[in-house]
Amino acid sequence: MDTAPSPRNSQWRKSSYSGNTGGDCVEVALTGAAAIPVRDSKNPAGPVVTVGAPAWQAFLGSLR
Repeated sequence: MDTAPSPRNSQWRKSSYSGNTGGDCVEVALTGAAAIPVRDSKNPAGPVVTVGAPAWQAFLGSLR
């Protein structure tokens, strides 16, 4: 059984386009696992949504 690092203990980052106003931002944790944890930057202790790496890449590709 593989265990992924806890996203709560990971280093989180947000887009450089987000600015420092504390607005509506999402953060991602790069855990090295096959899934990408995503959370709301305004509520770091809140729920974490985990997205499969292929779906995350497709999402990012659609933004470009």
